[in-house]
Amino acid sequence: MRVVRGELRPGEKLGQDNIAHEFGVSHVTVREALLHLSAQGLATSLPRRGMCVAPLDKNTVDELRLMRQALEPLALQQSVPRLTAAQIANAETIQAQGDAAETALAWEEANRMFHMAIIAGCDMPRLTEEINSLQLLYARHFLAKHADRWRPRLDPDHHAIIAALHDRDAGRAGAILRRHLTRLS
Repeated sequence: MRVVRGELRPGEKLGQDNIAHEFGVSHVTVREALLHLSAQGLATSLPRRGMCVAPLDKNTVDELRLMRQALEPLALQQSVPRLTAAQIANAETIQAQGDAAETALAWEEANRMFHMAIIAGCDMPRLTEEINSLQLLYARHFLAKHADRWRPRLDPDHHAIIAALHDRDAGRAGAILRRHLTRLS
């Protein structure tokens, strides 16, 4: 999560020795974790430098936005008819946490949890996992670009999506989400 939160900068070396020492784990464990970060797009392997924090560039952000715009509404369409009352209540609780967030980090975490909560009924694990990965990568971009000027606010789209979920209106929920995701920068 340090990479996502921006505590480690793009291009910063991820030294196995330092990480192993800091967390008191073996080099094998660190190597596996770094490979996992690489598979998620959060780290990259550079010849003769080892693993480094992956760069943040406009093309990557544009790709993330387009992929989210394509996949999240699809997952929501599949989710709405299957969501339980408890899952909708959970999404509503998370939405309230986002509304009450006082820091960009707290808001971003609640926002990511909200987007995952509304697709909890999707029953398509590969799609859900891909969206989760996209959410994490986008969180990194958001925090790097917007955290310093973020201000507490209510998200009317999230409120409208919750209302559509209560009405079991997948079409309306999907339309709101599509509009919501076009606003990503």
